[in-house]
Amino acid sequence: MTQFPIAAAISAATNDAADTATRAIPAAATAPDDHPRIAVISAFAPEIAILEAAIEGAESRRIGPATYITGRLEGREVVLFLSGISMVNAAMTTQAALDHFNVTSILFSGIAGGVDPSLGIGDVVVAQRWGHYLEGAFARETEDGYALPGWMGAPVANFGMIHSRGVDVVPPGGTLPESRFWFDSDPELLEIARAAAQGVELQACGAATPQVVIGGNGVSGPVFMDNAGFRDHAFACFEARVLDMESASVAQVAYANDVPFVAFRSLSDLAGGGDGENEIAAFLSVAAENSARLMRAVLARLPIPKA
Repeated sequence: MTQFPIAAAISAATNDAADTATRAIPAAATAPDDHPRIAVISAFAPEIAILEAAIEGAESRRIGPATYITGRLEGREVVLFLSGISMVNAAMTTQAALDHFNVTSILFSGIAGGVDPSLGIGDVVVAQRWGHYLEGAFARETEDGYALPGWMGAPVANFGMIHSRGVDVVPPGGTLPESRFWFDSDPELLEIARAAAQGVELQACGAATPQVVIGGNGVSGPVFMDNAGFRDHAFACFEARVLDMESASVAQVAYANDVPFVAFRSLSDLAGGGDGENEIAAFLSVAAENSARLMRAVLARLPIPKA
């Protein structure tokens, strides 16, 4: 789960990233790049700095508000970029990548808030599907509770006035929108992640040994979640394991463009479920490192795309 009150960490990582030696391509040179590449995405600077430091033969180009770095990571040709924090930024930068590069698959590495009570900080979740928990309606309050208009339905129980619903999206090859709540991760990428997880050593958070969990649900929304009541709701109604601010939007863009997608999200906090103040400031770095380690292990196992 990305968040805002950690400006110092973001600033420091941004400065480090700026020092990375890359050969910049002029901003006007944004013609499509036809070379097959795997898109590697992080949400904000402290996460991407880990990956940017490891990229070989880096070249950068500016497209709209974002910088895209091409090069080799784990022997694969990639395009590396920041999604930006929250849903609209992530959708915008991901679509721009698909428009300007020949993207063969999308790997998203980042942090998240833990929703499943069986999970702990530092664990990495690779969800089978992602949904938008705040796509829906804020219902009218009546004497009998919060009520939607008679013509509107909702697939899960409400949280007060909040009724989550599907989002309209045009499917690949289609012309008319359909309503969907869940957007699936690519099954083959999930299986590669399952195999890669066997050999990944995660950084410990205290006494507990972090684990990799493959499958289950994740949900995303444009809110930094630090509320125990909504955390319980997300677990009960969506059977969510993690909650973040970007993955579902990237999954939706990937679905609409028919591009394989998977996200690796390591728990930096418990989304309001902890005993004290939110834990993200203490565990941001460890969580970002763990998600990046698994992502790189998966990247190293992917077939090399043919030009």
